[in-house]
Amino acid sequence: MAKACTVLFPIVGRLKNNSFKCKGQNYSLSQHGFARDKEFKCISQSEKKICFKLVSDVEINKIYPFDFSLMIKYALEEDMVTCTYEVTNPSLQNLFFSIGAHPGFKVPIEDHEKFEDYTLKFDQAREYQTTVLSDGLLSETKEKLHLTNGELNLNSSLFDKDALIFENSQIDAISLISPTGKGVEINCNGWPYFGIWSKKGCNEFVCLEPWYGITDSVNASGDLNTKKGIIELQSGKKFECNFSIRFF
Repeated sequence: MAKACTVLFPIVGRLKNNSFKCKGQNYSLSQHGFARDKEFKCISQSEKKICFKLVSDVEINKIYPFDFSLMIKYALEEDMVTCTYEVTNPSLQNLFFSIGAHPGFKVPIEDHEKFEDYTLKFDQAREYQTTVLSDGLLSETKEKLHLTNGELNLNSSLFDKDALIFENSQIDAISLISPTGKGVEINCNGWPYFGIWSKKGCNEFVCLEPWYGITDSVNASGDLNTKKGIIELQSGKKFECNFSIRFF
C-alpha cells in the first residue's frame, strides 16, 4: 500500500463553502479532495514502471456518491518520468470528477543559492494571463503576467495573492531552472489548467501543477454537475491523461 500524495481527486482546489450538491443532497469535501489521503494498492511493479490503484468503497461513497477506479502509473525512461492517470466509471450512472497533479520541487537546492536565483521558463515567449484568487476561489479579476524573453524570476512576493492560476490551456510546458542551468521541465500538452504555487513568504519550494479541473469561482452554484472544469464520464468509459517531468 502507498500514499499518492500529489494527486488531486475528485476535485482540484477548493469548493465554495467546502461543499457540493448532487442528487438533491449536500456533501462536504476538503481542498483537493480525498485521494491524496487514501492508501493506494500497488498492482504492478517492474524496474522502471509502477502502477497504483484506488477504488471507491462504502466510506468514500458517504462523502462522494460515485463509484470509480483510479489508477496512477509512473514510467521512468532515461531522464524523464511520465505519470499517467486513468479514471474508469464502473457504474451505470455518469461520473463527475476533476483530477490534477501537485509536484513540488525544493528551491534552492544548494546551500549557497537563493530562491531568487531560480527562473521559470515558459514554453512560449508571449504574454500570459492569470486569474486572481479570492480566499482560494476564482475571482473575476485577470492579471497579465509579463515575462522577459519567456522567463520569470522567482521572488518571495510572487505568491502574495496565492497561486498563479492559468486557464484556457495556456501552458503546455514549463521549466524550473537553477543558476547553474540545471532544472526540471513539466510537459503537459493539452491540459486545460495550470497552477504555480508556493506558500506566501516561503522561499523553500515551488509547485508546478497541471490540472484537469479548477477551484470553484466566488459565484459557484455548488452543483457538481455544472462545476467549472468538471469532467463527465459515461458508464463504462475511461478517462486518461498524462504529464512528464524531465530532468536536465
